[in-house]
Amino acid sequence: MTESLEIMDARFMREALRQARKGLGRTSPNPAVGAVIVKDGVQISAGYHKKAGLPHAEIEALKRLGGKAPGCTIYITLEPCNHYGRTPPCTEAILASGINRVVVGMMDANPDVPGRGCQFLRDHGIEVKAGVLEEECRILNEVFVKFITTKKPFLIAKSAITLDGWTGTSTGQSKWITNEKSRQYVHRLRAQADAVLVGVGTVLADDPELTVRIKHSRERCPLRVILDTHLRTPLNARVLDRLTPSDTLIAVGTDVARDRLSQHEKAGSNLVVCPVKEGRIDLTALMDILAGRSITSILVEGGASIIGSMLRNGLIDKYYIFLAPKILGGGNGIPMAAGTGPESIDGCIGLKNLQIKRFGGDIMVVGYPSYR
Repeated sequence: MTESLEIMDARFMREALRQARKGLGRTSPNPAVGAVIVKDGVQISAGYHKKAGLPHAEIEALKRLGGKAPGCTIYITLEPCNHYGRTPPCTEAILASGINRVVVGMMDANPDVPGRGCQFLRDHGIEVKAGVLEEECRILNEVFVKFITTKKPFLIAKSAITLDGWTGTSTGQSKWITNEKSRQYVHRLRAQADAVLVGVGTVLADDPELTVRIKHSRERCPLRVILDTHLRTPLNARVLDRLTPSDTLIAVGTDVARDRLSQHEKAGSNLVVCPVKEGRIDLTALMDILAGRSITSILVEGGASIIGSMLRNGLIDKYYIFLAPKILGGGNGIPMAAGTGPESIDGCIGLKNLQIKRFGGDIMVVGYPSYR
């Protein structure tokens, strides 16, 4: 039985998505894009965007064919660009290649250029079909979509908890609630984010490095951001080790003593003074500061007060909750989110579009908060 065009388009778009995922975490502030070139129902080339400033996915796929693909169809997860940026327009390369059909997953989310690439191709006689596996393509680039449309970072919160809801003991000890497989997955999440954010409490309690540690990998390491209103981060904290591959930014309040600031500045600490709200770093203001530095995604790793504040302010876009098959028992541990919660169950924040995955005995729940 001959495969229908609709089924074939979906099949090759899935392959384009698979290609695009290879670039996740490496293309910021650009989207992750994949492309597949097909001739007579057979894939003959593929490519993906490897890094901002390098050739786009379409160009990578065409390069393997010497730039020529007469009579072919190209599948692209995101509308091809039609403007000069750090690279030339991909639409012109598609025209020059002889491709006569273009299948697009999603239109460009950039409000300055939506639809221009597809329209340019149509105006030059190319058949264009858009919206194939559009939802999957948008989820793949959810970070890019939010940043390009709102100029704010996409915030991903990660929590590791016991079955009775605790992230640590009464003494603050939390190593290790989850197993090694879960922790390795968190390192992959770090590698895909532009920044990882913790509070000074986590630095004082755990002295973490917050680097990416994946075996046999050269993943890039995200910027480490510490919320430290009163600049209590020790000068010898591992997160400030300049020999690690990650940079560190300490967000401090407006009333830190001058001598304390000078100590850190002389030691090479990268400080940014932020507005303070209710005695803590104003998180909304900090997000604007980080967005101005082209930080498009942030993995929030703690602690309870930060997670609680971000949830109450509707800042978290996506949640990864790791449930370990352990029961702390008692009522004096550290909760997942601190602060004042709702008086009614109806006031709970729901999670939608759930995904569930197991890592040995651990269960990971992924979802998007539904704020009222």
